[in-house]
Amino acid sequence: MVEEDYLDVAKKIITEAKLKGVNLYIPVDTIIADDFSNEANISEVDINKIPDGWMGLDVGKQTMLDCTEIIKNSKIILWNGPMGVFEMSRFEAGTRVVAEAIVEATKAGAFSLIGGGDSAAAVNKFGFGNDVSYVSTGGGALLEYMEGKELPGVVALG
Repeated sequence: MVEEDYLDVAKKIITEAKLKGVNLYIPVDTIIADDFSNEANISEVDINKIPDGWMGLDVGKQTMLDCTEIIKNSKIILWNGPMGVFEMSRFEAGTRVVAEAIVEATKAGAFSLIGGGDSAAAVNKFGFGNDVSYVSTGGGALLEYMEGKELPGVVALG
């Protein structure tokens, strides 16, 4: 699925990342399914080779390895959004692997901030809620705050 309305935004983000020397990592493979269910037929394919009628429901093995390596070498981690449909056992592996890597990085001294309802639900589902530095359930608000926007609730407290 592609949200055509956001292609220009995505291209702008990619361009800005390159201009600022920011490494932008995009999944290279995916676990695909022919139905949105645990009983679906599944396969692993290159991210750009999802056949018509199939959908990507988790990241693939190479992307999991890439993410683990990136996280292992990070000092500050902000995780906002699961890697796949972690609510279904057949599509939870990518999210679990990332959560485990974040826990290990945290134990090694990294600061880990889990932001967002789905990300918070994922770390709690896997029993890692107490093994990261901080879990926020307000993902969108967290990102807006980090962007520098004033949040009405925070302003009211001040």
